[in-house]
Amino acid sequence: MKEALLIIDVQNDYFPGGANELYKAREAEDRIIELIAESRQAGRPVIYMQHFNSPGDSFFIEGTEGVEISERIKPAPGDKVIKKEYPNSFLGTELDGYLKELGVTKLIVCGMMTHMCVDTTVRAAMDHGYEVGLVAGATATKDLEIDGEVLPAEMVQKVFIASLGGVFAEIRQ
Repeated sequence: MKEALLIIDVQNDYFPGGANELYKAREAEDRIIELIAESRQAGRPVIYMQHFNSPGDSFFIEGTEGVEISERIKPAPGDKVIKKEYPNSFLGTELDGYLKELGVTKLIVCGMMTHMCVDTTVRAAMDHGYEVGLVAGATATKDLEIDGEVLPAEMVQKVFIASLGGVFAEIRQ
């Protein structure tokens, strides 16, 4: 079974001072740094997803500092960076074809936002026939609101990780 590390949307707008700051983004990034080192040592391919929104959106706008991949985890020569426009990293991208070209059958997934792009990509990975190991400590999210009630980021994180465990992914810390 060949594995690849898939890093989803670890971009400047998600960090302090960014246009869409997430809860505990730096802590998640610290764990991602460890995963990158482990992957490089194991010879596991490292793939970065980079999200671009439409010019009218409030974050991840092309040409801004916020859309750039965080300096602390910048891709190395030989790493693959795939641009995307949707929460699902497979939709409208070369991701599936690239993984098949490499012979990858299992993804180690980390990144941001847990409740959006991470969740959607993990679920889609199953549709494409991949096994997934989701590294919970290497993901980050934010408070969500529904009907005037704020759901704290810690709760959002737990609910989304729990909902992916078992059927869609093996959960790791």
